[in-house]
Amino acid sequence: MTLSYAIYDVFTDTPFAGNPLAVVFGADALSDAQMQTIAREFNLSETIFVRAPDYAQHAASVRIFTPTKELPFAGHPTIGCAIALAEKNHDNIAAANDVLLVLEERIGPVRCGVKVSTDGASFAEFNVPKVSEPAGDGPSVEAAAKALGLGLADIGFDAHTPSLFNAGVTFAMIPVVSREALARVKLTSSETSATLGATEVFIYTRAEADAAHAFQARMFAPEIGIVEDPATGSAAAAFAGVLARFEDLPDGWHTLPILQGVEMGRPSLIGLEVGIKGAKLSGARIAGKAVKIAEGVLFC
Repeated sequence: MTLSYAIYDVFTDTPFAGNPLAVVFGADALSDAQMQTIAREFNLSETIFVRAPDYAQHAASVRIFTPTKELPFAGHPTIGCAIALAEKNHDNIAAANDVLLVLEERIGPVRCGVKVSTDGASFAEFNVPKVSEPAGDGPSVEAAAKALGLGLADIGFDAHTPSLFNAGVTFAMIPVVSREALARVKLTSSETSATLGATEVFIYTRAEADAAHAFQARMFAPEIGIVEDPATGSAAAAFAGVLARFEDLPDGWHTLPILQGVEMGRPSLIGLEVGIKGAKLSGARIAGKAVKIAEGVLFC
């Protein structure tokens, strides 16, 4: 069996920046074990497998795997796959086109809007399928500082304290006082589920006043094979709950982009819009660009 695939750099308009993603097309005949093996072979933070949809009006059913496990939802595979399908199905376009499509993910259907570009990176956005909510008590300041190799004074800023939030995947959300502290983060243990309450750890700080983004972040998930991730859309989705809790956001929609991947040399810009209604989180949108850097054939 042979399958075509493409590699996209996601949350960037620059090749070899952002977060690389493998998109495997026509994966209907693959077993769970085969998909996990292929994801381990690519060894990227995520590989997404495209299959025929359960509902004809949808674009595809998809499965998302890290090198070690399957995820019910992830942001950079959603953005990258939506762009890959839109570009694949619109090869003959002469100008930028808007495409609406639905991906069937394990978390449920995800509606995506894509602006296909013929001379650069295409753009996609989607409504987060599950509103972020607390996932238990957050880790203590002491536990966070020890796990990240930082001092107690490095943890937290303004009203922000460590927390746990989930919008499909649970993240330990750890605020740090500055970009300098963010750059010093070094996990002291790979057992983050035991020390911080989650296998995925999102560390963030507020951006400087004149930046084009609102926050800067890093994400580590060593227990699932991700030493560090250049861009994490599912973390941004969960981060919407953090912002609703700790920021004084009035009702309405707020654009709060996140810069990630700087320390890895793969800067990524994640578009995040947070909806507030009645002083509570009502929804979130994730957006970003992606550029294809490779394509080929898998022999399975």
